[in-house]
Formats: sequence, structure tokens, C-alpha cells
Amino acid sequence: MSDVPAGLPKAWTKMLEGLKTWSRIYSPWAIHFNSGSCNGCDIEILATLTPRYDVERFGIKLQGSPRHADVLICTGPVTLQARDRLKRVYDQMPDPKFVIAVGSCATSGGVFQGCYNVVGGIDQVIPVNAFIPGCPPRPEAIIDGVVKLLRSLQVKKVTEKTG
Repeated sequence: MSDVPAGLPKAWTKMLEGLKTWSRIYSPWAIHFNSGSCNGCDIEILATLTPRYDVERFGIKLQGSPRHADVLICTGPVTLQARDRLKRVYDQMPDPKFVIAVGSCATSGGVFQGCYNVVGGIDQVIPVNAFIPGCPPRPEAIIDGVVKLLRSLQVKKVTEKTG
């Protein structure tokens, strides 16, 4: 479904859709969700925002509200307590939305796999677009994963134009 007002000429509609796609690729807003991790991955994600790594040079901005975010960055294994909250945050995000699972726990449940209160990795609850392994992953790996996700969106956009 399009957010472009009905009744606009086709050229304007196409231009506005192109502008929305461009802004999602070159200025994604992200929200961070900790679903039960040890905070090692959280510290590394916050390190990417510091001037040393400066993830903002790619246009990425950490957002506080899921209603304004394009990318959901998740850490930790999904616990029974966090499962419904994670699903609710995901559902509150506008389409198209993208999910990045950061760390071994988020990708597979990690060392917490098999615990009585752990559902598993993020992909057991919501669809995931990018996995960044590591315990905890280095800030360089997190930035690389985010950039690869953005590149894949750019490639999708180019194939949609040609195809």
C-alpha cells in the first residue's frame, strides 16, 4: 500500500515513491531492542555510534520510537517474557521494515539455547533480513552488516527498475 495521495499524476507518484525509497536506503532510522542478552552486544552497538566508528556517516540514526524506525536491530535470545514485546515492536514499525540480528544469541539462541525460558533466535519470532554473528560482534562487523543490508536494498531497487 502506498502513502502517496490518490489523484496525483503518474509521474508525480513515481517520483514520490522513488524519493521514499532513496531516503530509506541513504538515511535509515534504526531502533534497538534487547530481547534478553548479557549486554555485550548492546555495548558494541552503542560503540558504533561513537565518533571512533561513526555509523552516522552512512545516514543511520538511532530512533527511540518503532513508529519512526526503518530498521530493527535486535540483540540477545528471545525469552518468553520478551517474545510478545518484540512482536509488538515489529508490528508497530511502518512497512517496509528490516530486521538485523546482532550476536550469536540473536542468531541462534547462543549459550542460552535450551534454557526453559528461551524461545531461540530472533528468527523464531519475526523475519530477519541480516544476521551478524559473534559474541559479541565487533563494531566493524556490525557496521559491515548494516552496510550490506543497505546495499542489498539498493540492488533490489535497481533490479525492480530494470525488470
